[in-house]
Amino acid sequence: MEHIYKATLEKWGTEAQYDQAVEECAELIAALKHFRRGKIDRQAVIDELADVTLMLGQLTWMFGQEQVDAAVAAKLEKLENLLNTTD
Repeated sequence: MEHIYKATLEKWGTEAQYDQAVEECAELIAALKHFRRGKIDRQAVIDELADVTLMLGQLTWMFGQEQVDAAVAAKLEKLENLLNTTD
């Protein structure tokens, strides 16, 4: 996949890929809202999830896998602490 990520940056540039990621996230947001209202089916949400997943992969590659993994680990630890906190 790395060769595809590299090729997209070479063809369209970094700024365009940032914009594409924002657009794909917005489309997922809209799809989830439509799904909740029964206006679209699961497959439409899945298709938008696939687009966002690809963009997340590219952004992770762009910013660095190790840094993203470290941030995810920290967020998971925070979530676990929240789940273990009694109200």
